[in-house]
Amino acid sequence: MLRWIRSGWIRFWFSAQMAWHGILANPLRSALTILGVTIGVAAVVSLMGIGEGARQAVVNQFKSLGANVIVVKATDPEAEFEADYADQIAEMVPQLQQVTPVVYGEATVRWRRERGIAQLLGVNSAFPEIRDHPVISGHFLSALHIEQRSQVVVLGYNVAAGLMGGRSPVGQTLTLDGRTFRIIGVLAPKGPNQAEGIDDKFVIPYTTALQLTKKKTVPEIWGKAVSALEADLATVQLGRIISRKLGLDPKAPVRTPGDGGGEGPDMPGMPIVEPVPPEQPERDNTGIKKGKDLVTITNLNQLVQEADKANRVMTLLLGGIAAVSLLVGGLGIMNIMLVAVTERTKEIGVRRALGAKQGDLIIQFMLEAFYLSGIGAIAGVAAGIWGTSLFAQYGFETAISLQAIQIAAGVALATGLLFGIYPAISASSVPPVEALRR
Repeated sequence: MLRWIRSGWIRFWFSAQMAWHGILANPLRSALTILGVTIGVAAVVSLMGIGEGARQAVVNQFKSLGANVIVVKATDPEAEFEADYADQIAEMVPQLQQVTPVVYGEATVRWRRERGIAQLLGVNSAFPEIRDHPVISGHFLSALHIEQRSQVVVLGYNVAAGLMGGRSPVGQTLTLDGRTFRIIGVLAPKGPNQAEGIDDKFVIPYTTALQLTKKKTVPEIWGKAVSALEADLATVQLGRIISRKLGLDPKAPVRTPGDGGGEGPDMPGMPIVEPVPPEQPERDNTGIKKGKDLVTITNLNQLVQEADKANRVMTLLLGGIAAVSLLVGGLGIMNIMLVAVTERTKEIGVRRALGAKQGDLIIQFMLEAFYLSGIGAIAGVAAGIWGTSLFAQYGFETAISLQAIQIAAGVALATGLLFGIYPAISASSVPPVEALRR
């Protein structure tokens, strides 16, 4: 048994040496074949790296808004909400753990001798819990600040860093539209293009924001559920409540705070809601326009999942397009191996005459194909990583995907072996007498 293993190893080692010498005998042709595989692998790694980077960027943008967050947004000014409607929603939808009205606006900011335009965000004290956004200096707005319409502000990280050059500005004052505001806190950094640019915003009580913007209604309400399942249930319930509010579902009774409400048989504590009629008048008797698009209810968890799926498909498409280069590289390997069989017929005949078996020749030519594809795969991975970093320098969102590297390298090796099978069989099937005669 040991003798048989030793004999087999010697034959394999000799075939491996012969395969390597066969590649070195034609360096230019071998280099061009390796280049074809390298280009294919590099294209797959770099393009899938760009696709994966874009996917992660989109998913991170949604995740930066918080987990299990539901956004109720009025797309028409006539459908905007009273500020206290957020508290009503919290009572009507028990799945919502925290709720805040949201007000957007702009104001002229003055800091010492500097002036500019401030992007305002008006919320209540539940904002850090809803958006999973802690304070790194000072403290956040309190319920008392909201109730008293206090002129206090919590700064986004970039704003705070710009005011004091990295030092905490807590306790300092600035003016917004001529009103003096005291800085009470600084939010933790979220990063560029994350959380709707919160790092560059001024966060104030929504009651104060309504005064500054001279508005009586809020365009958005944010809510947070305990879990993803609770967020799904809350989204359905909010859809029913908003439909009733807009008059889209007049038959559906909706519990108001304190009345006890009705309960559905399949969902205790929830209102009994009939299906929405398919057609409604354009306006009701209050003059408010009716339509499904007046208010949108968005579960951010679902957006994350949909964005992730869409970008995965895009990444796979990019990888599929680049994989065509690998196919071309495999065809190149097959071409050079067939040429090698034709040119080295006499060598094959001599080896067969000296006792080489058909299996030895198959191993030799398969190893040649493996060497070519293996070297090309290694060079392609290195070139793909370099190309990905080059794209990143020009502002593209990229990510080195280990899966893409494994797939590209594996496909390159498999392609080389696959396209090397036929030339290897052709070489081993040449009769020794005929090979010596050529």
